Amino acid sequence: MQIFNFFGSILGYLLWFLYTIFRNYGVAIILFTVILKLVMFPMSIKQQKSMASQSKLADKQKELQKKYGTNKQKYNEELAKLYEKEGVNPGSGCLTSLLPFPIMLGIYYSVILPLSNTLHIASGSIELAKDYISRIPGMVSASAGSLYGELEIIRNFDALKGNLTMFNPGDMEKMEFFSKGFKFLGLDLLATPQQSDFMSFLWLIPVLSLVTSFGYQFYMTKTSMTGTQGQPGCMKVMMYVFPLISVYWAYTMPAAVGFYWVISSVTSFVQSIVTNKYFSYHQMTAMSEAQRAVTLELAERSVRPLPAPAQKEIADKIAAAAQARLPKESKQKQGQKKSGKKSGGSSNSTTDYLGNKK
Repeated sequence: MQIFNFFGSILGYLLWFLYTIFRNYGVAIILFTVILKLVMFPMSIKQQKSMASQSKLADKQKELQKKYGTNKQKYNEELAKLYEKEGVNPGSGCLTSLLPFPIMLGIYYSVILPLSNTLHIASGSIELAKDYISRIPGMVSASAGSLYGELEIIRNFDALKGNLTMFNPGDMEKMEFFSKGFKFLGLDLLATPQQSDFMSFLWLIPVLSLVTSFGYQFYMTKTSMTGTQGQPGCMKVMMYVFPLISVYWAYTMPAAVGFYWVISSVTSFVQSIVTNKYFSYHQMTAMSEAQRAVTLELAERSVRPLPAPAQKEIADKIAAAAQARLPKESKQKQGQKKSGKKSGGSSNSTTDYLGNKK
């Protein structure tokens, strides 16, 4: 998990910057999520275009299913040829769909390791502090090898600050400032819903996580022309499995992680409304037809007409050739008329039974 810890350290700089401005970790997470959505917006557009392209192929895919329904291998081969012919990559939208989870894990490591990844305090001082509080009764979870040791230090900073002599005054000032901003709308974002009582209302976070995740996936299913049949495997996993994983994490991890997931689902829903408005199946089809018309018009404009003298010369040659053909055609017509008269006269004469003309 070192890669996610490193990722969390990078994200921690942005979280700390936002926290120093607004002095509230919940507000910092909201703005942090919005900023990440804006940064990844081009990739979301690419994903939407991929889904629209697959929607255009839905009818052709159904025909292939009917034709090769019992032969899966042949169906996959023909489907791959169809994708290649139409220039569609069925997995191009998967990366954007999977990105929120590494980010969520990065948020998780920035929350559970606030001293290392958000405040970026020297690791030596942190280890000494964790070793010290591991000997305090009631804080066995904060032992030196525990993952939540740094979180315990921030959560109980007011009670511990007189004994945390291993930190320099600058570190102590940052830790005290940071420990004051984890209350958001009455919820303690440092606490875990699994270990909190009912009246803490932290159970609202996993519930909201489940509702917003399923709501977002339901909306995506309804707005997709292909439903679940034409979607790649990663889309199906995201639709059915990811909401369940998110609610489990929101229940067992610090509330700040689940709170991030709720905000991420809401912002994703808003983003999808925007992308569906401008990059839906019908919009993409209209844009494709418009682009095709513009391309044809530009191609016609790019053809340079011949100079006027050249045009006149060609026109004169065509006219002369036409005049030269006229005498030949008139002679042919006159010859046909004469032959017609002769054959007509012989056919009109009659003879008697001896062969004499009447």
